[in-house]
Amino acid sequence: MKPRVTLITLGVDDLDRAVKFYAEGMGLKTEGIVGREFAFGAVAFFELQGGLKLALWPRASLAHDTGLPPGAPNAIDISLAHNVASRAEVDAVMAEAAAAGARIVKPALDTFWGGYAGYFLDPDQHLWEVAWNPQWVLDA
Repeated sequence: MKPRVTLITLGVDDLDRAVKFYAEGMGLKTEGIVGREFAFGAVAFFELQGGLKLALWPRASLAHDTGLPPGAPNAIDISLAHNVASRAEVDAVMAEAAAAGARIVKPALDTFWGGYAGYFLDPDQHLWEVAWNPQWVLDA
């Protein structure tokens, strides 16, 4: 398999609330919710970097499409990481997330690996790490 991850889909309980969190609260760009005219079709896409997209899709729709039973959210099954260029930027993103309605589960602290990072949960219990790694140079 060639590594071609182009879309990360998060199952959400309330699509409108989730879009508001990511668009208004976190400043991610979206065309809004599309596909409302289709049963189980409403979804929102957000442009990330390098062609990567984030999709928000109701959990019920994801369960219907896969044939898997819906389950309770489990925040530690997966973590998404947002890497930034400085400690100050970690603090700024964590504050932005909190103001948007995220729950800070671990305030930003120095890490054992020499960086600085914290964690928050979005309104649907998806775990995000915000980190500065002094060993990584990020593209502007």
